[in-house]
Amino acid sequence: MSITSTLKFSVVALVLATGGSVLAQGTPINAAAFDALVAQGPVADAATIASSTWATKVKQAGTLRLGGTQTSNLFSLLNEKDGKIRGFDAGLAQLVTRYILGDGAKYQFTQVNSSTREQVLINDQVDMVFATYSITPARAEKIAFAGPYYTSQAGVLVKSNNKAIQSYNDLAGKKTATQAGSTGPAILAQVAPKATVQEFQTHQEALDALRQGRVDAYVTDHTLLLNALSLGTGDAKLAGAPFGAQDPYGIGLPKGSDGVAFINAFLKKIEADGTWAKLWTVSIGQRTGSTDVPKPPALP
Repeated sequence: MSITSTLKFSVVALVLATGGSVLAQGTPINAAAFDALVAQGPVADAATIASSTWATKVKQAGTLRLGGTQTSNLFSLLNEKDGKIRGFDAGLAQLVTRYILGDGAKYQFTQVNSSTREQVLINDQVDMVFATYSITPARAEKIAFAGPYYTSQAGVLVKSNNKAIQSYNDLAGKKTATQAGSTGPAILAQVAPKATVQEFQTHQEALDALRQGRVDAYVTDHTLLLNALSLGTGDAKLAGAPFGAQDPYGIGLPKGSDGVAFINAFLKKIEADGTWAKLWTVSIGQRTGSTDVPKPPALP
């Protein structure tokens, strides 16, 4: 689940199939507004920290060990000029870090992808994973999930001159890329069983295969495809509207961790005080031309 700014596509603007809103191509995040929002996030009191063994461990360590991505334009992108990671996932992760550790909070970052997220938690290499991480029963057998904090659906990306593929209904017999370890293979098996599926280890590899004409389409999370297009790069377009079941994003935690209740309480807090909506606006809304803040998914 990664995407890099090296993708050599060039689209000026795209009218999305969902509601006809115009995607603001290449609109950078308002770094000052993002940083100010994180700096104003809530800080847990001592009793709240003490109520969670997971949070207490992070507090005592003085650093939160975060598994995430740094190449996802809307969700978690590294700014090489100032060395900071910004986006919706990055903002939530930094707000959690501040909530536990207070002013001057620090996190230790570990890059993950769709094939390594469970393992870094199982191996105790990280305390939590924030990486547009879909909650699935198979993953929940290995780790715990807090959330969901966001939902998405699947989408189809094709070259802009592709007139043969208008939606997932046209994928039969077509070379279709998806990510190994993601929900993509299962989705394709259900909605396009006659597609010729090619699995790639990373989001970038799948995008490169599409760009180079080695595949006809790329099916993955619709949000990740918006990420690709929002870079302002790419001779590509979305084929049809998002489809399939709502895909809930969760925060990965060690199996059996009481951090689940702690983080869910935190999410409820920032949803109630408006921080969630403000973060969505600065990270996603202002950069995709959308003024309709979505309703956060229900929490347990």
